[in-house]
Amino acid sequence: MRIITGSARGAKLQTLDGLDTRPTAERVKEAVFSMIQFEIDGKRVLDLFAGSGQMGLEALSRGAAKATFVDLNQEAAAIVKSNAKKTGLFERSVVLSTDYKSFIRGNGGKNKYDVVFLDPPYNSDFVQDAIERLLRADMLEEGCVIVCESDRKEPFEVQGLTLRRHARYGKVFVTLLEKPTQSTEDEQ
Repeated sequence: MRIITGSARGAKLQTLDGLDTRPTAERVKEAVFSMIQFEIDGKRVLDLFAGSGQMGLEALSRGAAKATFVDLNQEAAAIVKSNAKKTGLFERSVVLSTDYKSFIRGNGGKNKYDVVFLDPPYNSDFVQDAIERLLRADMLEEGCVIVCESDRKEPFEVQGLTLRRHARYGKVFVTLLEKPTQSTEDEQ
């Protein structure tokens, strides 16, 4: 696993041993970043269920202003810190070891994000729940893009968000949701 492009291009990332995390495949990561490549520069990123942190670190490498990494697993958080330091992206990183519910509850109304990566354990309802909690906590900027990785054949649907894309990559499904901007809502 490596950073594809940007300031940390080619940097190899450490991952957790075992089956507790499932790193995003290179092919899926490349597809995701080709979909959102013009929406990263200068943006604030949230990598919820961060694992190794590869999605948020890729965004930072491509010019995101800041990334917040959240993972309940303390070993995963330590690996994210190590990867952020190795890539030279640590200064623009915030790494937290907590569960997503506590993170959202504690940050509601304080921090807003432009890009959110959600890649929780498959066979969980965490994606839907996390998105609804982020919306209620007012943590999504207008125009925010939410990238959901799952094994779910149907796209996620959340009131207040627009489905932008749902695609399959082998056994993985990627759903892109977007929080409409005020002008987009006014036009409808």
